[in-house]
Amino acid sequence: MAAEPIWVFGYGSLVSPESMARTIGRVVAPHEGWLAAHLDGFGRRWNYGSMHQRGDWHGPDGFVESGVVVCLGLEPAADERCNGVVIRVTEDELAALDWRERDYDRTDVTDAVAPEAGVVAGRVVTYVPRPSAIERYEQARDHGRAAIRRGYHELVDRAFHALGAHHRHEYANGTPRPDVPIVEFA
Repeated sequence: MAAEPIWVFGYGSLVSPESMARTIGRVVAPHEGWLAAHLDGFGRRWNYGSMHQRGDWHGPDGFVESGVVVCLGLEPAADERCNGVVIRVTEDELAALDWRERDYDRTDVTDAVAPEAGVVAGRVVTYVPRPSAIERYEQARDHGRAAIRRGYHELVDRAFHALGAHHRHEYANGTPRPDVPIVEFA
């Protein structure tokens, strides 16, 4: 019996085929197991404080050493919809993604995902920050020790731009402005 297909909903850096390829070891081409999609009931937020990445930067209050790196996350929001992509993965690739996203909870969102074209047969999962990652972000933010890596911010922006003007606009207007600086890390 064949295993049920597995899809991952990406809403940040996983929208980038290059970023995804670095994790799963292969390039996923649009329309070949990679489709634009929407996730209902969740809102994208700059709310993930990395447990594994640290950075140094010059901030408005001086040099920050070993500060918390902030990335995108999701939070349940009944009246919101988040755009992104769904990518078909193997069990081994899912394990690699689990390692990459190890401070996120893998969450089944099969019933909340709507691809724009094509059919997604099987299970769909996404990664939602654990409460500890959100708390880490909030504490670092409140102490001026959190920032978004400029390269990460630009990677996500380019990925949505590549999806088309509509998706870039939806990403830009549907993602709250970060409340921490976007910086070049030293």
